[in-house]
Amino acid sequence: MAIRITLNGAARDLPASLNFEQLLEELALNGKRLAIERNGEIVPRSAFGDSRVADGDRIEVVIAVGGG
Repeated sequence: MAIRITLNGAARDLPASLNFEQLLEELALNGKRLAIERNGEIVPRSAFGDSRVADGDRIEVVIAVGGG
């Protein structure tokens, strides 16, 4: 069953409800230093495998950038 989320302000359709590890794989962001916020709440990295993306979620993915 397909779901629709808002990812960084843009609507996106996903083939099914994924956990956050799977979402990062789908976005080719595995292994990156990043933070995820779902519906205004930070998703702890320790919960990426257990927490599932749901239809209608508003998700923000912020990637850490080094520099000086």
